[in-house]
Amino acid sequence: MLCVSDLFIYPIKSLAGISVQAGKVTERGFEYDRRWLLVDSNNSFLTLRKYPSMSLIQPSLQEDGMTISTKAKDQEDLFVPFLVDQELEEEVTIWNATCLAQVYSDKVNQWFGTVIGTPCKLVFMPDHSWRPVDTTSGFKPKGKFTSFADAYPFMMMSRASLADIDRRTKLHMSFARFRPNIVFQGGIPYQEDEMERFEINGIQFTGLEKCARCNVPNVDPETAQMDPNKETIKTLASYRLENGKVNLGMNLVHEGEGTIKVGDELKIIQ
Repeated sequence: MLCVSDLFIYPIKSLAGISVQAGKVTERGFEYDRRWLLVDSNNSFLTLRKYPSMSLIQPSLQEDGMTISTKAKDQEDLFVPFLVDQELEEEVTIWNATCLAQVYSDKVNQWFGTVIGTPCKLVFMPDHSWRPVDTTSGFKPKGKFTSFADAYPFMMMSRASLADIDRRTKLHMSFARFRPNIVFQGGIPYQEDEMERFEINGIQFTGLEKCARCNVPNVDPETAQMDPNKETIKTLASYRLENGKVNLGMNLVHEGEGTIKVGDELKIIQ
């Protein structure tokens, strides 16, 4: 039997994720997942690809906001309220998409700028701002939306896949390197590649596109150090290279809303 073994949300894109026992599935993906984004002075998104130290910044969900801490510097924790602390909206850019976002105050932005080492702003995607799913292949599934994820509301991989990568690289990595939302167990390595349609707790998911990998998996999320030998991607490229892309994990869209939990059965439909 296939079942959910781990669930992760990443409230602020490119910062450390949070392991949860249950996730509320909304139209855009998991509640709180990547609804926040850090942007530069041109309102273009910041990413781990350029600023590996972002992996050392840890959000923790509270009742009315997030506590943000960092391993990177001797810096006091920051509280970020869910209710944005000023009435300012601006257009921001993530990849080829532009959408409306609410901007936090200078106090919040200065904290992140100090920790990351570059001027930046924290923004939030409000409910009235919509970003359609836009795949790298150009296919746009009608009526599907995401938040500030790269392209899709969900990414899934299996425990068996990670175990196989560990065996090949001898690096003993965690899922933090690959940043999935849903992890399942009970199958074979890379079984997610072939899972076109499946159901978890009454919610149907469709696998549309394998997740193409950049250099983020070469960053150790515990130290923010980039592996100069690029061993993770180099190893994956030796057997997971397709059409010039190194693929790992499956990007998903979904039908329906509800809650999925660790331990829920994953039922393959097709």
